[in-house]
Amino acid sequence: MVTRELLAPRSIQVRTLRAAIFDVDGVLLASPHERAWREALRGFGESEGFTTAMYQADVAGKPRLSGARAALEALGVPDAAGRAVAYAARKQKRLEELIAEGAVKAFPDALRFVQAVADLGWPMAVASSSKNANEMMRSIRLGSGQSLLDIFGANVCGRDLPRGKPDPAIFLLAASELHVDPFQCFVAEDAPAGIKAACAGRMEGLGVARKNDAAGLRTAGAEVVVTSFDDIAVEELAEGRLRRRPA
Repeated sequence: MVTRELLAPRSIQVRTLRAAIFDVDGVLLASPHERAWREALRGFGESEGFTTAMYQADVAGKPRLSGARAALEALGVPDAAGRAVAYAARKQKRLEELIAEGAVKAFPDALRFVQAVADLGWPMAVASSSKNANEMMRSIRLGSGQSLLDIFGANVCGRDLPRGKPDPAIFLLAASELHVDPFQCFVAEDAPAGIKAACAGRMEGLGVARKNDAAGLRTAGAEVVVTSFDDIAVEELAEGRLRRRPA
């Protein structure tokens, strides 16, 4: 249970990190989510209007139904709320087809970073709104014989929560299951909604800007923004500080 004290302002305290929480799509995995959302638009709206910038700003990081409604509203589709359920179902069907076709790949820099954090002995969690995240991570096999999902000590992906990102509930739940104060966690996210959720939970936001969207992540409150996890100074992380490597 997350207590009220854990959410109290920490402005007078020095943050020392000791746990990591990762979003999945766009952070650990190059998944076909965006492609599925776009290809499912036939009959709902013009797919040409579904840009990467729009996906990152309005859809990424949100629960499926919320993302469907946000996409249709952004495209100006009439009765977006009423049509969101059908659009979300069509997107899910297309996504499952793409996963079965092997369209999910892990980012090599993400695998290196996750291993580096594991080598520090830090507890780690995965926290994605997507109910497909677990299946996708199980499909990534590591040299040790484990799947990517097996590395994490806590997994709160796809949990049914009252509110999705930018509400911090999913990240607070991850911290609770790691038995770590949220103030001592950093969250790796590629979507502004996810960074806002991390900040709302008093966690440090690490923005992963793989789609030329660093400005949006900084505006959302990311303390550090990188285009690759290789840019993170692991030696600083060992001391509890999230910093970029010197240029």
